[in-house]
Amino acid sequence: TSVYHTNPLLPLHLDHESVSATFIDTSGQDIPLEATGVSRKPYCGYEHQILSKRERLEEASLLEALQSHESYTDLVPFVKSTDPSSSYFVILNSGAFFKVGSQLEVLVQVQDFQGRPKKYGGDYLQARIHSPKLQAGAVGRVVDYQNGCYKVFFTLVWPGKVTVSIVLVHPSEAIRGLPHLQEERPDRVYFKSLFRSGRISEITICNVCLPGNLPVCNFTDLYTGEPWFCFQPKKLPCSSRINHYKGGYLKGLLTTAESAFFQSDVNIKMPIHSSGPDWVTVIPHGAKETNDPEPSQSMENFPSGYYYKNQWMSRKFKMHQFNEPENITECLQGKMIYLFGDSTIRQWFDYLITFVPDLVEFNLGSPKNVGPYLAVDLKHNILLRYRCHGPPIRFTTVLSNELHYVANELNRIVGGRSTVVAIAIWSHFSTFPLEVYIRRLRNIRRAVVRLLDRSPKTVVVIRTANVQELGPEVSLFNSDWFSVQLDTILRKMFSGVGYGMYDLRTEAEES
Repeated sequence: TSVYHTNPLLPLHLDHESVSATFIDTSGQDIPLEATGVSRKPYCGYEHQILSKRERLEEASLLEALQSHESYTDLVPFVKSTDPSSSYFVILNSGAFFKVGSQLEVLVQVQDFQGRPKKYGGDYLQARIHSPKLQAGAVGRVVDYQNGCYKVFFTLVWPGKVTVSIVLVHPSEAIRGLPHLQEERPDRVYFKSLFRSGRISEITICNVCLPGNLPVCNFTDLYTGEPWFCFQPKKLPCSSRINHYKGGYLKGLLTTAESAFFQSDVNIKMPIHSSGPDWVTVIPHGAKETNDPEPSQSMENFPSGYYYKNQWMSRKFKMHQFNEPENITECLQGKMIYLFGDSTIRQWFDYLITFVPDLVEFNLGSPKNVGPYLAVDLKHNILLRYRCHGPPIRFTTVLSNELHYVANELNRIVGGRSTVVAIAIWSHFSTFPLEVYIRRLRNIRRAVVRLLDRSPKTVVVIRTANVQELGPEVSLFNSDWFSVQLDTILRKMFSGVGYGMYDLRTEAEES
């Protein structure tokens, strides 16, 4: 059976200004492209979304930009995969004269476990320059020549001794399997909901995608069209759902041969060492000797910023540092601050109520680390709220009536000069096909545009993704490779929208 679900409050004509309707075919059969407007194979096996021409072009462009170009098809033996310990990098012109604003180029040659240079690319490298004594760091731009050689470009933005670090996050042989997990195994993180009526309770599996032809409860959001399903309880109605929570992670996703490409201390986040000097000396751009960074004279826009004395320095905007509680209070006085998203934005709430003594949290009886949360500073007229985004979200337990979508929350905000909105939404989408994330951002972007149209003075901040520590298991669910994909989509989809980007480059931090 199939269900066609639309909201009568929404326009029937779907264009880039209206909310996309969702067609759900639980039989798993493909629908003709003419009926759906989707030019790509339906993801999740049964889910389709009607897109406008502009949306189709945007989605196709985003997916094409992230398409991996494999130069091999067969599974490569482990000994022929990338060995970070035998790979090396060379600083080009290491004896040259470098000034602040100069470009530094580094050549990376990857080799296999037999010590032979590789003939194809696709490895995921993270590159940074850093100065531990200055607590300074910046990321580099990696260019893959698809022949086993990579070039990394750095902009030197502070004077002193600057060290180069290159890390192999995943070999190309590991990355080869990640898109398959992303497209074919969105169930590798599964969710559950409790249904209860009187003394009868049942727990069922929930997700964006549910396999098979069992009856389902359709919890698709009426306003955004965001789909969410739970297997229907055997004895209870769908309306008896009480909560939502993360069920767990699937095991056995890889074969023994594939698992060899995901080993801690072997080929996950392992350093690649230099075959010569791994540092250069950078002198100030002007004649005056100083240890402070200077504005770059280069036209190079990468990176957008860097860490210096353990503080983020933007290369695009003038930054204000709020090092004292009273500085933060002065900035936020008279403001209503709304934080929406995952735990990375909830940490902002935790930090503010800890660091600013006059900001007092109200106990709403919410589950720990889940929310919603509320804090106020009556003396300075500050209101601070946090609410998690709608499913998929891997929190412990969220009450069903607290599952709110960010786009819907934004539509309820009046906005204005005294309103600040900050959004972080990416981490919990790493296990899903990219179309799931694109659709979520599309709905949020529409809501942001509407908010700024009615209240142009509203401040909207988008928090970008960040990297993290990885092990064999985490790599299959929250690899930095997934995070970079989501971050790329986030930046592209919100480019040109009137917002502020909180550009988080944790790989640049001096730890």
